Amino acid sequence: MNTRAKRSSLAANPVLIGAATVLIAIVAVVLAYNANSGLPFVKTYNIKANIPDAAGLIVGNDVRKGGARIGFVSAIHTRQEADGSVGATIDMKLDDIARPLPNDTQIQIRPRSPLGLRYAELTAGKSKDMLADGETLRLDLAGEEPVELDDFFNMFDEPTRNASQTNLFEFGNVMVGRGGDLNRAFKGLLPFVESAEPALRNLVAPSTGFDRLFPAFAQAAAEVYPVAQQQASMFTGLYRTFEAWAGVREQLKETIRLGPEALQTATDEFPKQAVFMENSTELFRRLRPAFASISAAAPGLATAVTKGTPALKRAPGLNKRLENTFDAVDAFGQDQRVLTGISNVARTAVDLGVPVKHITPAQSQCNYITLMTRNLWSVLSDTNTIGSSARVGVVILPAAPNSEGGPASAPANSDPPPFVAPPPPQKPQFQPHADTNNRLHSNPYPNTAAPGQPAECEAGKETFDPNVMRIGNDPKNNGLPTESNDGFRLVMKPVRQP
Repeated sequence: MNTRAKRSSLAANPVLIGAATVLIAIVAVVLAYNANSGLPFVKTYNIKANIPDAAGLIVGNDVRKGGARIGFVSAIHTRQEADGSVGATIDMKLDDIARPLPNDTQIQIRPRSPLGLRYAELTAGKSKDMLADGETLRLDLAGEEPVELDDFFNMFDEPTRNASQTNLFEFGNVMVGRGGDLNRAFKGLLPFVESAEPALRNLVAPSTGFDRLFPAFAQAAAEVYPVAQQQASMFTGLYRTFEAWAGVREQLKETIRLGPEALQTATDEFPKQAVFMENSTELFRRLRPAFASISAAAPGLATAVTKGTPALKRAPGLNKRLENTFDAVDAFGQDQRVLTGISNVARTAVDLGVPVKHITPAQSQCNYITLMTRNLWSVLSDTNTIGSSARVGVVILPAAPNSEGGPASAPANSDPPPFVAPPPPQKPQFQPHADTNNRLHSNPYPNTAAPGQPAECEAGKETFDPNVMRIGNDPKNNGLPTESNDGFRLVMKPVRQP
């Protein structure tokens, strides 16, 4: 009875009932407020991810996998890279049932509604290594930044809208009255589209790298942009070039037609010319000093070119006039009589070779021919009213018994009988005495620097030694120059014997 009374009294107490109700409401509000931050006493799987841009994410946004919510974004941090770029790192609290995730799991920030709501989508990878609590997904696993709706609409700014209107207007004018032509064109495109489908499928296959084509074009355009003006000038010049080529299109067609054969010939011949190219390289390397000297000779060469240009312009006319001359020379060269005469001249030249070999050094080394003709000319150089007179000189030889200048009873190189004094007081008789000048001197074949002789000019240069008999060349004169009668001296040069 007492227990029932107590229970009745507690239920009947409005203060206690109101306090319990308020406490329950406070707990519900707290739980509802913190629901996005995770329920207390619930185990979670916490990981992080590096992304290039938070892209409108806020704390509390969903984290989904395969479309199902598996957690939420618990924090967003700014990240500074080593190269100075800025990115973001997000903390994610995932349900424990999402554990574990491979460490190559990809993350992408995607729009949830047109109003700007975002969520993080995880796509599990194939790695066998799993992410532990607190680990971070790498930046290269983050997908591209999503395209915002306002970015899409901002693409159509006023200039773009005006250009689109102009294009639609002009395209409309193009299509007016051409319905039949369009129908035939679409009908003709049907086989092309059917055949193009497998080709395009191969084109966009991952192995072709087609997804990198347009980014490469964009990069190329960015690199070409700074030289756009130069490119425009280049295309203007190319227009002039192609316009000039249009006049020789037939020759170009022929060149292209024969090109494969020429390329094949080049493929066969260029390896054979490698040695020639190497030798040419070495030749030009050795010619560098000569090329350096050309700069000093350039003014003279320029003058020669300037003077030679008018002459070269007149050369064709001269060549035309020389045709008859060359024809006559050709006929002359083919005439048998001329050939016989040339043959005889050749034999004469051979026969004259030996005397010329002896006569040439007599003049080139000894000047004998000049001395002889000069002296011969001076023989009749004295003239008077009657005529010319010959100049002669008397050679006085030593007066002694058996000398070279008179009759002899003994050799010229012998001594006379000794002098015998008469007995006194008889008058002395003249008796021949010893004459040391009484020696024979003769040089019938003097050296003239001829082949086989010493390089000297002996004739007219012999010294008279009264004490020595001299027959032939004087050995003391070897290598000495020739001195003419009037003091003219020639400079001797050694003669190279054959």
